[in-house]
Amino acid sequence: PRGARIGYIAQEAPAGTGTPFDTVLAADVERTALMTESETATDPGRLADIHERLIAIDAHSAPSRAARILVGLGFDEDAQHRALDSFSGGWKMRVALAALLFSQPDVLLLDEPSNHLDLEAVLWLEDFLKTYPATILLVSHERDFLNNVVDHILHLSHGKLTLYPGGFDSF
Repeated sequence: PRGARIGYIAQEAPAGTGTPFDTVLAADVERTALMTESETATDPGRLADIHERLIAIDAHSAPSRAARILVGLGFDEDAQHRALDSFSGGWKMRVALAALLFSQPDVLLLDEPSNHLDLEAVLWLEDFLKTYPATILLVSHERDFLNNVVDHILHLSHGKLTLYPGGFDSF
């Protein structure tokens, strides 16, 4: 649909002195902009509109949602507040995945999302994706992951697309 938000992970991992927690929170661009504007807005009508929208997007629960996603991907509380530059490339990619999941796009594009994840984080990601309320287009070579997450396989062969119901075993 027109206006649908498409989310994907950029090839470049997040870096700098910011923290994983702040990076994930900033991924919700609308919330971040509204929070910033609420600090400087002086028009009472505009302030009312901002706060009404913040309530509508459940902005007050954002910090706990961000922390929950980061914990699911293996970041304890201390790690959530360390500088991004203190992490390896694989852990930075986990931050990028957390930010993407937190931003809740209408179409979620995932290319090998279980890369850089340990078994516990993969299992958490499977559960998260099973309940994701929008469309997911997922590329993976991990059969168990596909069996546990997808409900259709779209197969491209010789320039022809064929849609199969079920997971990888059904395909």
